[in-house]
Amino acid sequence: MRNADRLDATDARLLLALSESPRASVLALSERLGLSRNTVQARLAGLEARGVLASFERRIDPAALGFPLTAYVMVQVVQRLLDEVAAALGGVPEVLEVQGVSGPSDLLVKVVARDGDDLYRIAGLLLAIEGVERTSTSMVMTTLVEHRVAPLLQQRAAPAPPPGG
Repeated sequence: MRNADRLDATDARLLLALSESPRASVLALSERLGLSRNTVQARLAGLEARGVLASFERRIDPAALGFPLTAYVMVQVVQRLLDEVAAALGGVPEVLEVQGVSGPSDLLVKVVARDGDDLYRIAGLLLAIEGVERTSTSMVMTTLVEHRVAPLLQQRAAPAPPPGG
């Protein structure tokens, strides 16, 4: 998270309330947190400006769109073509996320597919991208912990222990 050092307990409480009720109005958040409406509005604007608060997008289950299979593809690339590979990956609709990683692979690509045959097709598309040297695909069998930030926000929102205690 950018500028995490400037995220105080009040910001964390605000973000936690927002993560629990994403559609909450500024007024509802101010009442819930016991802060003035102007304070909540100013803090939200500051969090957005600092890049702490990302754009709002409802999470849509890809299975509802006909893509029940999720997989991660580790991709090794020709380093000088990394930008071109990333751009090409962004052009594949079934690619949900691309992360640059350390280790034996360069990219971690999250993809969705209709079934095993579709995953095979998508893996072939990725491997055909100029600059991709090698791929390794792992299917997601089940999700044990969903994407979350609430525990981090709860930790930051907790009052600091007294000095020496």
